[in-house]
Amino acid sequence: MDFRCAITIVLMTISLEASTIKIAVAANVSYAIDPLIKEFNILYPDTKVQVILGSSGKLTAQIKYGAPYAIFMSANMHYPETLYKEKHALTKPVVYAQGRLAYFSPNNQDFTKGMRLLQDKEIDKIAIGNPKTAPYGIAGVEALKNAKVYESIKDKLVFGESISQTLSYAVRVTDIGLIAKSLLFTPRMAQYKEGVHWADVNASLYTPIQQGIVMLKKSEEIKTFYDFILGKKAKEIFRAYGYITP
Repeated sequence: MDFRCAITIVLMTISLEASTIKIAVAANVSYAIDPLIKEFNILYPDTKVQVILGSSGKLTAQIKYGAPYAIFMSANMHYPETLYKEKHALTKPVVYAQGRLAYFSPNNQDFTKGMRLLQDKEIDKIAIGNPKTAPYGIAGVEALKNAKVYESIKDKLVFGESISQTLSYAVRVTDIGLIAKSLLFTPRMAQYKEGVHWADVNASLYTPIQQGIVMLKKSEEIKTFYDFILGKKAKEIFRAYGYITP
């Protein structure tokens, strides 16, 4: 291989790497992120977006240990604010969506009871996000305590490390779960009906779940995707998945 050929291959490799951005995304956005990227690629077909999903707490730990993510879309503002204060993020956290908490059960439930439903003898196990790693877990525990049912049902709780794992538990393992409402807006969950299998948790019981985004690296492609997530089209997609947008 001659020198000019070697240089060409190196430049092609650098170009390929430059057009791929790796983003860390909170698990509650797992279903919305594909249509978001699809819409982004209609506008910017030459930029590949690689997604790493996980709990916000674990993704934050990975970022602190040097994981090569370009953007972090958290399930709350606390984690990106921490990253910004510790100089792991280049931009101040901005809210891209507000999440909502929902009850979900694969079986018919009387959701008019509200949180009192969780105290029923028929409810043996309740799936909830781990408040140590999942912001929706923090909101869930807060709602239980504000509704004054936590002490009576705490032994029923089954903790998922992320809100998507919590949904899996609610579908397969437990009788009911407190999950991110956004996870209900997918073809796989279409068989479950509002008021029968799921309902909103009273929003006054928990602090609004403001989900924050930060840039961790800088390039034209990264800034373009960041701006897209905060733009009009992305807001439409977020709302279609049960979020409130700023």
